[in-house]
Amino acid sequence: MTTITELREQVRGPVIEPGEDDYDEQRRVHNGMHDRRPALIVRATSAADAAAVVNYAREAGLDLAVRGGGHSAPGFGTCDGGVVLDLAPLNNVFVDPIKKTARVGGGATWGDFNHATHAYGLATTGGIISTTGVGGLTLGGGIGYLTRGCGLSCDNLVGAEVVTADGRLRLVSQDQHEDLLWALRGGSGNFGVVTALELALHDVETIYGGPLLYEVADAPAVMRAYDDYIQQAPEQLGAFFGWQLAPPLPFIPEDRHGDVFCAMVTCWSGRPEDGEQAIKPFRDVAEVKAELVGPMPYPALNAAFDGLFHKGIRQYWKADFVRELPDEAIATHVEHGPRTPTVASTMHLYPINGAAARVGAQDTAFGHRDARYAMVIGAFWDPPTDDDANIAWVRDYYAAVHPYAGTEGGYINFMGPDDAARAPENYGPTYQRLRQVKATYDPGNLFHLNQNIPPA
Repeated sequence: MTTITELREQVRGPVIEPGEDDYDEQRRVHNGMHDRRPALIVRATSAADAAAVVNYAREAGLDLAVRGGGHSAPGFGTCDGGVVLDLAPLNNVFVDPIKKTARVGGGATWGDFNHATHAYGLATTGGIISTTGVGGLTLGGGIGYLTRGCGLSCDNLVGAEVVTADGRLRLVSQDQHEDLLWALRGGSGNFGVVTALELALHDVETIYGGPLLYEVADAPAVMRAYDDYIQQAPEQLGAFFGWQLAPPLPFIPEDRHGDVFCAMVTCWSGRPEDGEQAIKPFRDVAEVKAELVGPMPYPALNAAFDGLFHKGIRQYWKADFVRELPDEAIATHVEHGPRTPTVASTMHLYPINGAAARVGAQDTAFGHRDARYAMVIGAFWDPPTDDDANIAWVRDYYAAVHPYAGTEGGYINFMGPDDAARAPENYGPTYQRLRQVKATYDPGNLFHLNQNIPPA
């Protein structure tokens, strides 16, 4: 069996053990609730480093946590007593403006990605927080501002470089290991260490959009107007509904700081001069009390909420896919949503229609193509003494609205640490095929620190 000394000789990245100067910093992850102490942290500088770590963990029989951007709410990017493979140094992005593709390292964030692609006037669907990892978001599906026009992030995954459980480096595409590419498009981190991804790009440079805030009393009308409009709006329009406890920002009247509003966050990726008309139904439904809407570079919107989601913030999430939004569901949201306990806590409804809905339910591992929305309820706070109150808000809210979802499944990337039993429903109609692919590439379930798919 390989020793740690031998592993140090096999990799070029740092190998960090407990007691070393930067151990405590390198073991930290985004969700401050996960204070874990791995036996070893290796910061990979190449796919060869990743392969050496995979072999080491497998031979030693140790848990292997693979960390990309590090946002994982359940803390899958760390572990107690096992090995953490940190891909953060692999953050290069190479853009091919002719092919309209980008090759991105498995440790890159969407901020890294957007910085490189925006120079060419290009983008792809990348969530709503720029510090999110490209790899984790894409492998779990990838819902964001551009979903309706460009599809899910995983729909734009055209190739990958993957280290599988046997330590082999595989180049994955439509022509090589097609079954593995299929599984990576929504099957999460179950099949290997993705050290590089190739993503298709779209012409998105300047968008028109931003948040509009309304009184809570107007929330039923705003939610109904949103539900009606987003089903048939031009696909260049991305928008999601949420709750927002007003932060002390200049565009919000000072006497309203700390008040709860309902919000529409908009992103029109067509011609900027058409943006005002595109979001007009959201202005017409109720008086807008505050807004920060206008033309801006797409990366600016993608990073606009980063400040609410700092590293170390404590988090708890619950989620569902939603098939319809009846009046009873809206009333329940209006009862629970305005109780949001902190400025970062919220409920969001993300549409997954448009381009995302035109992909077949079996064409990728993301099988819930018939859902209308991905709903997430998330609490975010700092003092550990507030854990119980914040978790209770999420659980109570979720218990109240879940009966209206129309499905038992939810979006993999929104699942919490206590959602493992929901995996068959969350992966949905592709679950059994995913188990077969798992058996091919990871029959020993080495990659089990995830929303796990056991091998068939």
